[in-house]
Amino acid sequence: MFGQVPIDLSQVKEENIDKEILRTAIIAELDAINVYEQMAARSKNTDLKIVLMDIANEEKTHMGEFLELLLRLDPQQVKELAEGKGEIEELLGK
Repeated sequence: MFGQVPIDLSQVKEENIDKEILRTAIIAELDAINVYEQMAARSKNTDLKIVLMDIANEEKTHMGEFLELLLRLDPQQVKELAEGKGEIEELLGK
């Protein structure tokens, strides 16, 4: 969080670099969403809350953009997401 890349890209196989970059970008967006939402929850300033939540929502859009690109590059990720969705539907009956 806060600017530190969690992996050493020099250790990643060339064919996986873009996928790892996208996963790292998704992690960064999720961190930003959490930080902004937590700060908004703690602030007593209504204007600041509004701005922080607006920015958090923009970060959610960014996460969606990175996820879409990842799904285009990684068919295995698509398969695993579908399996996870199926497991939730089975567990929750929805």
